Amino acid sequence: MSTAIEFNHISKQYRLGLVSTRTLSHDLNRWWTMNVLRKEDPYLKIGETNDRSTKGNSEYVWALRDIDFKIEQGDVVGIIGKNGAGKSTLLKLLSRVTAPTTGTIRAKGRIASLLEVGTGFHPEMTGRENIFMNGAIMGMTKQEIRAKLDEIVDFSGCERYLDTPVKRYSSGMMVRLGFAVAAHLDPEILVVDEVLAVGDAEFQKKAIGKMQDVSRGEGRTVLFVSHNMASVQNLCHSGVVLKDGQVAFRGGVSEAIDYYMTSSVSSNCLLDLKERAMLLSKQKAAYITDVVVVDVNGYKVDNVLSGDLVDIQISYYSSLGKRLEINVGIYNAMGDKIMHLSSRYSSEDIMQCPPENGVIIFHFDKCPLPEGMYFLNVTLWSGMERIDAIQNVLQLNVSAGDFYHCGTIPSATDSKILLDYKMSLTAL
Repeated sequence: MSTAIEFNHISKQYRLGLVSTRTLSHDLNRWWTMNVLRKEDPYLKIGETNDRSTKGNSEYVWALRDIDFKIEQGDVVGIIGKNGAGKSTLLKLLSRVTAPTTGTIRAKGRIASLLEVGTGFHPEMTGRENIFMNGAIMGMTKQEIRAKLDEIVDFSGCERYLDTPVKRYSSGMMVRLGFAVAAHLDPEILVVDEVLAVGDAEFQKKAIGKMQDVSRGEGRTVLFVSHNMASVQNLCHSGVVLKDGQVAFRGGVSEAIDYYMTSSVSSNCLLDLKERAMLLSKQKAAYITDVVVVDVNGYKVDNVLSGDLVDIQISYYSSLGKRLEINVGIYNAMGDKIMHLSSRYSSEDIMQCPPENGVIIFHFDKCPLPEGMYFLNVTLWSGMERIDAIQNVLQLNVSAGDFYHCGTIPSATDSKILLDYKMSLTAL
């Protein structure tokens, strides 16, 4: 199988707070030095890794640093990473929206990109005119575009507004039409950023299906950026994890997701809640002080069996002297929210007059989670104001257990949550 895309030691540097000030003289000098003399870019500055958690001392940052890998024709690749990891920058380089500071990109075939809402559309032109403009940019003739027009309009669901200037479209309509154009104008490479999240659930499902058809049936290459791990899992064959502008992992999509979720949470799981509480004590009147999972013997655990007795204990401090609300969100490795726990569902309204230092316990006689890896988000509210929040505060690993006490272990693929119920059989 041939190579569709090759990133050859790609790096991209930005100067903070400054729009480009390149001159023709600089460009000519840069071209002569790099292409004729075969030396390093004379205007290249020493920069820092794009780590958003630190302020840094340099005004130059590397959005991407030494990206080097190949993508085979027909592959569907998920680009995964936290906000600021360099995912969108990588796609913009591939789509030639901006140029790399160092390195080269080789792509085989036409590239259609859907990077941001409205990308590639002229706001004053109608939807129909924009379809023909995009096709012309990709080198298609009017006859070729006309042959695809009905499919594009039908897929987008924007027929009624086709002759309306796109500046009057909603963001959802813009995404619908933009994706329909990108997917149906026969590009060899389709590049889709997180922009699909703007569309409704029905359209997202439709778009994922179209990308699967494009890759499997027509052998085209797809690059897909998303924070929705379920979408990445369903669509992609392989995955690339970016961290601070560098490739942290590359492999099968399941392995890439596992690496991303584990590495993302490991730093949060190592969060020193006691140290955090000490810092917040000088800033807030209410905050979360501790989060633990406790087994039947009262020991703190991070591994349990389905069906085991478990408690989720949230400790807090509050000098507000008024009603509080504590919520816990439980998410699976795909990022899907499996369960929502809240103190407001207490029939006794136990948080109406909470003590200054307290712990609320969510008790499960039987852990209802099937086998898998789960993450806890905790929030503290007072009225309509969110006082404190911690994402991925705890990782909980659940192993398969005999939940129903019948000798059969329930499969994790059958249900996202296990419910205890009774059965009976009566002769008719």
